[in-house]
Amino acid sequence: MPRIRSLIAPVVGVVALGGCAAAVPVEVAPHATEPVCASVVLAMPDSLGDGLPQRETTAQATTAWGTPAAPVVLRCGVEPLGPTTEHCQTVETPGGVSVDWVVLEGDDGWTFTTYGREPAVELHVPAEVAEQRSTAFVDQLGPAVALTEQVRSCV
Repeated sequence: MPRIRSLIAPVVGVVALGGCAAAVPVEVAPHATEPVCASVVLAMPDSLGDGLPQRETTAQATTAWGTPAAPVVLRCGVEPLGPTTEHCQTVETPGGVSVDWVVLEGDDGWTFTTYGREPAVELHVPAEVAEQRSTAFVDQLGPAVALTEQVRSCV
């Protein structure tokens, strides 16, 4: 019996580590403890677009979709944007809610940050995901993001 236990313990450890490895590492946002952020993350869709399943993350007030190698990452509680000359896009959702996003392209992909909402929400779409599919799935986030308070709009 001791030999069986000694074999089971490493297998259980490997299974436990395998489950942890699936979580996407994400840096927590500065205002992630805002109570509404929990509601925002819980209201997120189980998948984005066609074929980006939701994944667990390692930080509070975050979620991700896609593959562990190139996850689409959402963080609630990022620093709200002040007035900006960057491109601000109003996205209408299927449910009728409008959300304003400031959209920035970087070397590593696209970053969408809510404009005029507190706490602010950020979505990062890796370049390899944006190259393979449209980022039109951003509209699916609207109902959850609309749980944050709108204090101003794009002009």
